[in-house]
Amino acid sequence: MSEATAAHTVAAMRRERDPITDLRRAIDALPVSTREAMLDGIHANPIVVGAYTDDHGGICPMLAAHRHGGRTTLLAFARSWDRFAGSRRVRRATRRELTVLERQLTESLATAGDQDLRAAIAEHAELRARRESAPAAPEDDRVYPEIAAGRLKPGRLSRLRPLRNAADAERALANLDQLELATRA
Repeated sequence: MSEATAAHTVAAMRRERDPITDLRRAIDALPVSTREAMLDGIHANPIVVGAYTDDHGGICPMLAAHRHGGRTTLLAFARSWDRFAGSRRVRRATRRELTVLERQLTESLATAGDQDLRAAIAEHAELRARRESAPAAPEDDRVYPEIAAGRLKPGRLSRLRPLRNAADAERALANLDQLELATRA
């Protein structure tokens, strides 16, 4: 590789991504519920750049999402939002900035469904493979030999209830001991 090509490669690697790409990556890193809440929040609130809030009721997109149910904090989003807007001070977001944010959120939500579907399909395939490779489930009479022997009727299983305290456990153990002694006799 020549020196010019190597220098160009290093420069390309060092070059920062464009602000919109950074913003999109930060949006994609948010949970779907937070993206949906942010979309609702930017429609319902005045949005600012350069700060969490301003003195006139404006809020940042993350706070808007938080107020609409998206309980996530992602510093990378705040940094990419401010970098995208090129803010040096607190100000209201321009119509262009809000349009880009809304479009990025909408596109991210549209592709999130595809990713969720792919993940669900992969999980289903894994569970199916695990089930097929697992040994066959035992028959009822092997699981409940008392039922097969006629000592416990299947309808009685529904009357069993979870133990609530130590006294219930002691009574249950005493009943089992009596049943065992009675079956041996």
